[in-house]
Amino acid sequence: MEEDAGQSIPFKYPASDFLLTVGGMLFFLLDVVLDVWAVVTFYQQEAYVFMGLLMFLLLGSSALVQAFSWLWYHYDKDSTETRTESLVKSLHSLKILHVFQMGVYLRYAGLVRISICGFCCRKRYMEGNAVYLTHDLSLLRLIETFSESAPQLVLMITIIIQRGEVEPITILKALGSVSAIAVSVTMYHRSLRSFLPDKAKQGWGSSVVYFMWNLLLIGPRVAAVALFASVFPCFIAAHFLSSWMILFFVAWQLKTNFMDSGGGEWLYRATVGLIWYFSWFSIVEGHTRRQSTIYHTWIGVDIGMLCGFWVWQMMKNPPYFKLPLDPYVIFVIMISLYIAGLCLKVTYYKFCHPKITKQGEVECHLELMSESVVVPLNGEDVVDFRFMGHTERPEPSVRVNKRMRNLAGNFYS
Repeated sequence: MEEDAGQSIPFKYPASDFLLTVGGMLFFLLDVVLDVWAVVTFYQQEAYVFMGLLMFLLLGSSALVQAFSWLWYHYDKDSTETRTESLVKSLHSLKILHVFQMGVYLRYAGLVRISICGFCCRKRYMEGNAVYLTHDLSLLRLIETFSESAPQLVLMITIIIQRGEVEPITILKALGSVSAIAVSVTMYHRSLRSFLPDKAKQGWGSSVVYFMWNLLLIGPRVAAVALFASVFPCFIAAHFLSSWMILFFVAWQLKTNFMDSGGGEWLYRATVGLIWYFSWFSIVEGHTRRQSTIYHTWIGVDIGMLCGFWVWQMMKNPPYFKLPLDPYVIFVIMISLYIAGLCLKVTYYKFCHPKITKQGEVECHLELMSESVVVPLNGEDVVDFRFMGHTERPEPSVRVNKRMRNLAGNFYS
C-alpha cells in the first residue's frame, strides 16, 4: 500500500514493547522446537494418524501465515521497510524466502534491527516504523493462533481424552494453552488501541478484562469441539467444514475490503471463517453489536449441541477410565463458563470500551494528555493532529499501517 505524503501519527514504541517483541520471537522459535518434538514423539509411538494430522495443521498454518506475509510485502513494495529487508534485492528473492517459510523470521529480524537503531538514535519516525512492523506481526500471530494453536489444542485434548489421561496436570496444561491463545488475542487488541487518541490510552486493567472474557469464551469452544471429536472423530471434519462454509459465506456477504487484490481478499475471507470457528472477529464497520449477538448465540447453541452429543455417548458407552467429573456436570460447566464469558464481555463494553460520539471520535474518561491526536476511524486516508501547548508537528515520515487501522475502525465503530 502506498502512504499519502505527509501522513503520520505519533506512535510510541517503548522499551517494554521491544522486550515483548523479543520475547515473542523467542517463544515463536520455542514453539517450532516443541512442534518438531511433538511430531517425533508421535512417530516414536507409532501414532501415525495423529502425526499426520499434526503435520497437516503445522504445514497448513505456516503456509497461510507466509501467504499473508508475502502479500503484504507485495502490497508495500513501493515503500521502504528496514535495512534488513532492503538486503533482499527483489520480490522474487522475498518469494523464495516465504516459500521456505522464512518470511516471518525476516519480519522479526527487521523489527529487532530498526528497534535497536531507534533506541540508539532516538528518532521518532523510527519508533513509528517499529510500530508499523509490530502491527503486521500482531495480525500474523493472530492468524497463526487460530490456524495452528487452537486446532492443535483441540487435537491434544482429544488425544488426552481418548487415552484416558485426564489428570490434573494435563488439565492444567490445556488451561495454559487456552490462556496462551487468549493472550495472543489480547496483544492483538493492544495493537488496535494504538490508533486511539492519547487521551483514550488503554490501561492494563481493561486488557485483563478483555483477556478474561476471551479466555471464558474460547476455552469452552475448544473444549466442546475436543469432547465431540473424542467420541465422533469421523464427524468432526464434517462439522468444521459445514460451519466454515457458512462462516465463509457470511464473510463474503459482508463485502470485506481488507486486502489490495481480489485473490488476497478471498484468502482473507476464508481465514475469517476459520477464526470465527473459534472466536469473534470484527471485519466491517457498523452493525457490530447485532453481528456479534447473532454469532455468540449460534456458537452457544453449537457448544450445547456438541457437549450434548458427548454426554449422550458417555451415557450410552461409558469410557474404560474414570472421568474426574460426571458428564452432566461437565456439560453444565461448559455452558456456565460460556455464559460467564458473555457477561464479562458485556461488562467490558459497558465500562472499559471507548465510546464513539456522533462525530466519530473516540472518547474515554481519562486524564487529558498535553498532546491530543484525533484519528478518524472511517477508512479514509486522513490523519488530523490537534495540539495543546505544542507548536511542532510529529515527523512526517512516520508510517501508518492501513491494514491495522482499518481493523481498528471495524472494532471501534
